[in-house]
Amino acid sequence: MALIEARNLVKTYRMGDQTVHALAGVSIDIEAGEFVAIMGASGSGKSTLMNILGCLDRPDSGQYRLAGEAVDGMSPDGLARVRNLRIGFVFQQFNLLPRTSALENVELPMVYSGVPSAERRERAMDALRRVGLAQRSDHSPSELSGGQQQRVAIARALVNRPQLILADEPTGALDTRTSEDIMRLLTELNDQGITVVLVTHEHDIAAWTKRRLVFRDGLIVEDVLQEPTRQAVVA
Repeated sequence: MALIEARNLVKTYRMGDQTVHALAGVSIDIEAGEFVAIMGASGSGKSTLMNILGCLDRPDSGQYRLAGEAVDGMSPDGLARVRNLRIGFVFQQFNLLPRTSALENVELPMVYSGVPSAERRERAMDALRRVGLAQRSDHSPSELSGGQQQRVAIARALVNRPQLILADEPTGALDTRTSEDIMRLLTELNDQGITVVLVTHEHDIAAWTKRRLVFRDGLIVEDVLQEPTRQAVVA
């Protein structure tokens, strides 16, 4: 059974007097352990699909199952539960709380899960060790480089032991060398069995993945398996 099963997803938006078909009947399966890049021009539908896969938005019609569980008809509380327990999110701008330490930022998802304080701290430190930042646990985001901030964000995505990491332009705010470091880390996590799906505009970033989806006008126009690179490809 696929980790992600989506069938005939349709999503439309009203923009003034126009109807925009963000998704025009998208069907896709993603198996557990895959590493997938989603590409396409602005407005192609890739971010809309990512939001639906992340249980941040609902399709107008169609079916979506995550780990065998139908989520398209869930209540807001049900969707929040799925997001917190099954999915880790990584964003382009890191989305860290500025006045709290790296450790406290990583602990945050567990606060919503009701994890006791001592366990939160232990798991957060483990996650920071996993991304190579245990020695920076007491630093605030302003005291960290961009790459370090993204590593904290990835540690935060890992603390609830998700099956799936969704990364939206995770290297978009980083220089080339730091981007390579982040992609190497995501590759290592995927090698450990975590399913990773990322949105990117950059072909050299997509080259790290094992499968590439290309969107155009709300549809998947390309779906190819590829041999991933282990170092960045110069575009």
